[in-house]
Amino acid sequence: MPVSHLNRSSPVWLFDLDNTLHNASHAIFPTITANMNTYIARVLGDGVTPADDAIVNAARAAYWRRYGATLLGMVKHHQVQAAHFLHETHAFDDLRAMIRAERGLGALLKRLPGRKILLTNAPLRYSSDVMRHLGLRQHFSQHIAIEAMHVHRQLRPKPSTLMLRKLMRKHQIRPGRCILVEDTLANLKGAKKLGLRTAWVTQYLKMADPIGVAKLPKALNRPAYVDVKVKSVRHLARRLHRLR
Repeated sequence: MPVSHLNRSSPVWLFDLDNTLHNASHAIFPTITANMNTYIARVLGDGVTPADDAIVNAARAAYWRRYGATLLGMVKHHQVQAAHFLHETHAFDDLRAMIRAERGLGALLKRLPGRKILLTNAPLRYSSDVMRHLGLRQHFSQHIAIEAMHVHRQLRPKPSTLMLRKLMRKHQIRPGRCILVEDTLANLKGAKKLGLRTAWVTQYLKMADPIGVAKLPKALNRPAYVDVKVKSVRHLARRLHRLR
């Protein structure tokens, strides 16, 4: 992907994808959740009969609390292949028809100073397809999907601070130059601990990340670790002074 020359003081934007750049809660997250329930029920069943809903929901909750992502619990305790899990749970009949997003995002991203990196816990194939349908791929210098989030050969997706530290070192970026744009508070909280600036996008928060069971906040008050709270990424430019 083409990247123009940038000085070392320019910001580096780390953009989440689902429920940040598009409305995954509309149709995509419900489909992923249904696919995931089917997958987990099959794995936790007796080989003939799938596990019932109570067992599936309990496993998802327990693995989310312990590991930060249900996927990690399935890999560790049930020898599930992460690639297979992600492929099966991100299967869609017509992804393009399910995507909902604001118009003009490309022009907005072009106006924001600095380099942009897509940093998503979604798998590469799915996130590449979404970015292609959105017409945004040319605005990002890199695309880091969940398959690339390994530390010491262990999968470490967001909100892993180990993964973020590795990313900073690999790309020789000072944390203070980075701005993480996210809908997920846990990811923003971890990033803030490392010294990144944080922007919380709230307009699509109708459904939590289906890979876990994170509950949405009862009130959308801005936590102390969030530097800027915006309804839409459209509002980032006008709040840039608070993120520099």
